[in-house]
Parts: sequence; structure tokens; C-alpha cells
Amino acid sequence: MVVLSLKLQDLIEEIRGAKTQAQEREVIQRECAQIRASFRDGDPLQRHRQLAKLLYVHMLGYPAHFGQMECLKLIASPRFTDKRVGYLGAMLLLDERHDAHLLITNSIKNDLSQGNQPVQGLALCTLSTMGSAEMCRDLATEVEKLLLQPGPYVRKKAILTAVHMIRKDPELSNIFLPPCTKLLRERHHGHFRKVVPQLVQILRTLVTTGYSTEHSISGVSDPFLQVQILRLLRILGRNHEESSETMNDLLAQVATNTDTSRNAGNAVLLETVLTIMTIQSAAGLRVALHAHALFCCGPAYYFCFLAVNILGRFLLNNDKNIRYVALTSLLQLVQSDHSAVQRHRSTVVECLRETDASLSRRALELSLALVNSSNVRAMMQELQAFLESCPPDLRADCASGILLAAERFAPSKRWHIDTILHVLTTAGTHVRDDAVANLTQLIGEAEELHAYSVRRLYSALAEDISQYRDVVGSRPEDPTHTHTHTHTQPLSVSSPVQQPLVQVAAWCIGEYGDLLLEGNCEETEPFQVEEEDVLALLEKVLQSHMSLPATRGYAITALMKLSSRLRGDNNRIRQVVSIYGSCVDVELQQRAVEYSTLFRKYDHMRAAILEKMPLVQRGDPRVNEEGEKQAGAQVLEATAPVPTEPQATKLLDLLDLLGDTSGHAQHPPPLAPSPGEALIHLLDLPCAPPPPVFEREGLQLDLSFVRPSESPALLLVTATATNSSKEDVTHFVCQAAVPKSFQLQLQAPSGNTAPAQGGLPITQLFRILNPNKAPLRLKLRLTYNHSGQPVQETFEVDNLPVETWQ
Repeated sequence: MVVLSLKLQDLIEEIRGAKTQAQEREVIQRECAQIRASFRDGDPLQRHRQLAKLLYVHMLGYPAHFGQMECLKLIASPRFTDKRVGYLGAMLLLDERHDAHLLITNSIKNDLSQGNQPVQGLALCTLSTMGSAEMCRDLATEVEKLLLQPGPYVRKKAILTAVHMIRKDPELSNIFLPPCTKLLRERHHGHFRKVVPQLVQILRTLVTTGYSTEHSISGVSDPFLQVQILRLLRILGRNHEESSETMNDLLAQVATNTDTSRNAGNAVLLETVLTIMTIQSAAGLRVALHAHALFCCGPAYYFCFLAVNILGRFLLNNDKNIRYVALTSLLQLVQSDHSAVQRHRSTVVECLRETDASLSRRALELSLALVNSSNVRAMMQELQAFLESCPPDLRADCASGILLAAERFAPSKRWHIDTILHVLTTAGTHVRDDAVANLTQLIGEAEELHAYSVRRLYSALAEDISQYRDVVGSRPEDPTHTHTHTHTQPLSVSSPVQQPLVQVAAWCIGEYGDLLLEGNCEETEPFQVEEEDVLALLEKVLQSHMSLPATRGYAITALMKLSSRLRGDNNRIRQVVSIYGSCVDVELQQRAVEYSTLFRKYDHMRAAILEKMPLVQRGDPRVNEEGEKQAGAQVLEATAPVPTEPQATKLLDLLDLLGDTSGHAQHPPPLAPSPGEALIHLLDLPCAPPPPVFEREGLQLDLSFVRPSESPALLLVTATATNSSKEDVTHFVCQAAVPKSFQLQLQAPSGNTAPAQGGLPITQLFRILNPNKAPLRLKLRLTYNHSGQPVQETFEVDNLPVETWQ
């Protein structure tokens, strides 16, 4: 029984109708057998239909290599229907890896020589898709002739083919240079050479007199062509003063004469702004400025004045897309000309109130970039107001930006403290990880503000606890039992979900509780605080179901410190501390047991031990460098490895990112953490200059090395990640691997977020044991999020100093 071959449409319907993959394979196998039989019969009328079905099978991922020779036969056919399918098959089934592609060179040459434009277009498309370097050299002369053909259809395809040829063989560019000079005078798109004066003349004609009426859109003469020319001028003018000077006058003319009532005009203006922001010189833009600006401003100001004014008009547009583009462009420009963008500060702040999330986020980034020492008070008021009402997904970024700006431009310490307190009260747990440490450091340094700070924090904590109790009730927590508490009711903005505020308040009450009871602060509203009120407040923090273990640690330490600052009986503090001696949290239990022991056995030393913490000066790390080195050496001498095998080492052995070149893995003695590593981490004593091993978009990773004198085989490597970009680097993870002849242990990093613009860096310590003193090879893998995009980088560090392994 003869099975008839299906038509292409019927084949597609039958394949799509298959309910399982097995049914689909059965249909395709049966049809491929029919296609092979048809190819063997050699029916010229059916060949192109059978090849079309085979190409569809190929697009589904099934093998179709047996149709390559049929493509050559169809290309050589005089019929257009055969050539069309043949060339399509050649583009899909042939490439430079198959020698069969060279067999169609003569057919392409013949098709390029005949005057049939559709056939010439097919040949040019195929050549630009799969032409090898050898084919390009053989057919370059034919393509050159087609560049000057009268019809634009063939010329456009010839230019695209010429680009492919030059990429395959750069020496062919000499053949195509003369025709491209003539093509610049054409009125059809796609024929432009990098000749700035001619491009400038074309664009001037477009702006003033029009160029081609059939390409005008909404009264703008050929906006697509204008945009392409401006993009090309932007490339040519970058870092080239002569080209920039040639186009400056024209850019001013385009910026002032383009109609902005239509999107087409706005698109041209945006490209003009981007070009002005990119090119080298700005002297030619002076003609577009007011007369007084010529005398008041330098040459660099002329360059940005017009661009910033255009973007300022964009901010007032009703179209959200145009406003977003304006905010993004101003954010790029603010780094180079901060004062010019400041003129539109009020408009940018208004954009914070946009309901569109992308607009408000971009406005927030630009608002933070506009903060400086002269406007910090006004801008902080606007940003704090936005923080109170912003969406939850923007609250962390807003709080982080406010803290960074306040730290950088604070006009006074009291203003700085008030700003951080407002952020802690409003943002809750959305604040940066280092906010608690920064505020405690700031309060400790401002001795004249101790009374003011403790009273402010006490009031905020008392209000916070009262609102919390109103929401979740007053049942105390039993510290000796484990339980799961699920809070489903909505909390107010000032609820104790804000652990950083509670931690800072507990620390400050513990340090300066005596000033709180004196009540002699003139800078706050007078109110009387009793000892019982302070103790009761800290007990509420300990009993709160929402308090984290770290927060309870702050509270119990504050109670302990108050035992040496309050004048009353300490029995209540003793009782609370003893209760938490059986707490399920190990760290809190340890603190309570130690504090109880201090009461019981060392009560005579308690007052001296619980004195106020000394200030940690933020000075030059090079101060007392010699003394620090001696202290570090003493700590290193006391270091002794403990014979335990860390889990990180087992994991790295499993990963084996570098492999073992010898084939035999050596197992040196395992490593253990050292109590001196924290001091080594702080001092960062290098035995060789730390080389930067990674740098991308503002994120930089540096390595510094220490070899303890008593353990020559041990190398301590400190990896420091710093971020100089405008956005935070989050979810930062650094993984490392070494050859199997080494032993590697990774210590926990200092954090996973590198703040923007040179904030607190991320540091991590590697301990590497090299008993054979082999050359050190280190492979690193970095994963992080930057600008909302996940990034993963893997690289090898092998040019390390000799001192690190010999």
C-alpha cells in the first residue's frame, strides 16, 4: 500500500495534534521516510515542497542533514520558487563547518550577476548569513557592483552583506570605501559612512528644509533618520575634539528647532541630549545660550546647559515614559554637572509622589544624588516625608540613602542624631545593617548630647512598647520554653518590629541611664523618669514576643549596666538576670549566667567592669602602626591550630574547582579558626602589596596577605570588597577554591551588602595551609546583585607574590 506524502500544512496540523512525544516522533519518522523517497525519485516539481517540510522538521529539532545537497540543486534551478526554498535551506542547514557550503559559491555569483532583484536579494541574504571568509573574498567584486545599483532594495542588502564581509576579512574594507562615499549623498536609509561633515550636513538639511517628504512623521522630518545620525555622531564625537566641534552648532540647532508636541520630536530631542552629554567639546553650543551665561560660566557649563533644560521640560510632560527617560538621563548627568541638575530639584522631588513604582524609584535615586551640604536640610525633610508613605519595596533603599547622605553632609551632630532616630522610627527593620553601630558611635562621640540622646531614645522606646502592647496584648514570654509566635495583625509604623531602634535605645539607656534620671536636659520637654519605670521598660523588651535574641542581649546588658548606675536596690535586676540563666537561647543564657556570677562572686569588681564604654576613635588606621603590628604579632604567637576538619573544607574538596594536576590528593593537617584572626582582620597587615584582583562597574575586590612567623605554611588572606558605584551591591557571596595539595578554610564574611559610593566594605578571611610551599593558585567565584540584576563572575588568581608561598 502506497502512503501518500502530506502537504506542509497537513504535516503541521498532524504534528501539533500529537498528544505524546512518541506520537510526534512517529509522524516525523514516517514523513522523513517519504521525503527521502521523493528525493531519490528526483521529481523536480516536488523537490521544493519536500525540502520545505524538511526545514520545518529541522526547526523542531530533528535531524535534517540529508537535505543539504537538495538545497544546492534548488539554488541551481532557474525557477524562483525553487531558489527561494533552496536559499532558505542553505541558511538553515549549511554553515562554515560544512564543506558543502563552498559548492554554492558559483550559483551565488551567477545570481548576483543577473538583473532579477528578488533573486539578487536572496543571494545577498544567504551570503551575509553563512558566507565564509573564502566565499567573501571570491564574491567581494560582485557585491561592490551592487552597491551602486539604482534600486534601493538591492543596495540595502548589499551594504549589509559588505558589513558581514568586512567582519570576516577586514582587508576587504578597501574595496567598499569608495562606494560608501557616494552612498552618503543618497536619500534612502542605511548608506552612511563615518564622515562627520557630511553627516552634519544631512542632519542640518533634515532640520531646516526637510529631506524626504514620504518619511515625515507628525511634522518631524524623517525622525528615524535623525535618530540614527545622532547616534552615529555620538560615537564619532566621543573623545575626539575636532569632530565634536564640527557638530556642536548643529546640536544646538536641533535642540531649539525640534517640535516637542509629538513623540517623534521628543525622540529626536532625547538623542540630541545623549549626544551632547557624550561628545568632547562644548564651545559650539555657546550660540544657544543667553548672553549673561557667556560671562558667568566656564566652557563645560555651556555643554550641559541645553541638555539639562531639555530634560527639565521632559519632567513636566504628561507621558510617564518621557518622565522616566528624563529622570534616567539626569541621573547620568548629575555625576558630571551637579549644579546644572540642581536647577530642577523641585521638579524631581515632585516625581517622588508618582504612583508608578519605576518612576518613584528613579526619582528617589536622583533625589539622593542631588543632596549636598547646602541643601541637606531641605532634601532630608522631603526624603523623610517620602519614607513615611513610600511602598515597602522602596523603604530599604530610601532609608539606606538617607543614612548615607546624613553621614556625609550632616551640618551638626544633633541634626545627625535626630535624622537617624527618625529613620529608625519610620523604616523599622528596613534600615542598613550598620545603622545601630553608626548611631551608637555617633552618640558616644557627642558627649554634650548624651542627656539629649538618652531622653529622646527613652521616649521613642516607651511609645514603641506601648503601641506594641495595644496590638498584641501584654502576656509575657517565658524564656525557658520554645514556641512559635505568628503575628497576623497589622502593626503601626512605630511598632517594635523595628529592632534597630530598640537595640540603640537599650544600649543608650544602659550607658547613660544616670543622665536620664537626673532630668536636667534643657533641649527636650521636661518629664520625670523613675528607676522603676526604666527597669520595667527594659523588662518589657525582654518579654516581648517580637524581640530578636540580639535585642534581648542588648536589654539584659543594659539592665546589668544600670545596676552600677542606679542608686536603688539591685535585687530586681538580679532576679531578672537569674531567670534568663535557663533561657533556650544559648548566647542569652551565657550572658545571664556570667552576669549572675558577677553578682555572686565578683560584686566588688562589678562597678569597674561595667563602666561606660570608651570611645572608638575613627582615626587614620596608620596611627600607632608600630604598636598595632606588635599587638598583632603577640596575638599570632598565641594562635594554635585545633585538629578539627571544617565543613567548608569538605565542600571545597567536593567542588574541586581547580582540579588536581598530579592525580594524587594530599591531605595536610586541617585548619581551625584562631582567636587572633579578628585583630588580624582589623589591622590588615600585608606581607606584599595587595593587588586588585577584580573590578567591574564600581565593585572592586582586593586581597591582602599575612604569613604568621610561627606558622610559615599558613597564609591568611583578607578579601575586601568595596563599592564605588551609585547603587548598593547586595547578596554578595565570595567562594574560593585551591588545588588539592592545599587546605582552605573560609571564615564568615562581615556582611553581604556593600553600600554605594565607598560605604563600609565587605571583608572575609581565608586560611590557606601550604605545607609543600607550592605556587599558590586561587580560584574565586563572586555572586551578587547590582542595579537589580544578578551577576556571577568566576576568575583565577595565579600571579600572586612569591612571598605568599615561599
